[in-house]
Amino acid sequence: MTNQTPPPDNADDGTPAEYAGSTAATTSSAAIDPHVSTHRAEPIPDPGLPEHTWRPTDVDPRAEKRAERQVAAMFGAAMLCSVLFVVAYFTFDIGDNWDTVAGLGASTVTLGLTLGMALLLIGIGIIHWARKLMSDHELVEMRHPAASPPEDREATVAALNAGLDESGIGRRPLIRNTMIGAVGFLGLPAVVALRDLAPGDVLDIDRLAHTIWEPGMRLVRDVVGTPILASEMEMGDLINAAPEALFPSEENGYPELHGVEEQVEKAKGAIIIVRMNPDDITPAEGREKWTVDGIICYSKICTHVGCPISLYERTTHHVLCPCHQSTFDLADSAKVVFGPAARPLPQLPLAVDEEGYLVAQSDFTEPIGASYWEREKHEQQLQD
Repeated sequence: MTNQTPPPDNADDGTPAEYAGSTAATTSSAAIDPHVSTHRAEPIPDPGLPEHTWRPTDVDPRAEKRAERQVAAMFGAAMLCSVLFVVAYFTFDIGDNWDTVAGLGASTVTLGLTLGMALLLIGIGIIHWARKLMSDHELVEMRHPAASPPEDREATVAALNAGLDESGIGRRPLIRNTMIGAVGFLGLPAVVALRDLAPGDVLDIDRLAHTIWEPGMRLVRDVVGTPILASEMEMGDLINAAPEALFPSEENGYPELHGVEEQVEKAKGAIIIVRMNPDDITPAEGREKWTVDGIICYSKICTHVGCPISLYERTTHHVLCPCHQSTFDLADSAKVVFGPAARPLPQLPLAVDEEGYLVAQSDFTEPIGASYWEREKHEQQLQD
């Protein structure tokens, strides 16, 4: 029989005996000769990075141009889908027919498909651009402390600028312009979809220039709807009031309002009525006959952002908006004396009917509430 040498046992640290022995020998040699290296060879050599393989678009100008046209085509198709979303929004009605396409409504299907395709094509176009046309080389980033020194920040900015240059966006105007167009066109579906927040004719901007007030309509107390006798108001009183039309009855003959229409007219028609010494009132030009024995009426809606106001200071005739502290002088045409509001409160011209109740001479002669783009145009229309 042939004697075989058994395999060496592992060292105490688990290293095979042959490595442990060689290490010991190396250490011993190093102790004798300081020029002997103590570095131990890695059991598995570092394979390194594989040889770089060039893409067709890196070496073939025709392939590069073809890829550029493909990316631009995807961005262009995304723009088309955004336009089709708008077309479908106005073309297909939302009604009782819910099974036009595979059990789903035509509007639901087309809106979902067009918007989804627009987003999908933008995403695919960006990925295709990155894989085929942006710079293709390997980078190794060593770990570093979380707190970056200034030089690292500068290096990061430089790397971002280098990445921007490598993306080729500056020298590929076709891709850049179509991508910007595709993303910009995505705003169309968003704007159109916001229309659902204003059903019916609420989008009619001209409605902001008019309220439910009309000549001869009585002023009534808010909530209860009882008319207000001019003789019953005491000096210094402030009454929150509303148009009589919001409290229809067989006697006044006003039509009954419901839902959104009622809430809109209630918000626009809200008023405050104050009685003060007639000598304290400084009427604006042309408004000398808009008060009744010191009783004056203004819109309750602040001209800043539309908050309701009624915090009244009797001695100064100032009324305060609780939202942003805009302050108006009711004795001087409700001019702004403090705060962010830029316009006085609109004034409602008053009169009394045969029974002595307060009534409106007309609607407001200017739009109520916060400012908006078309306000000056509407003010001119109301004055004409």
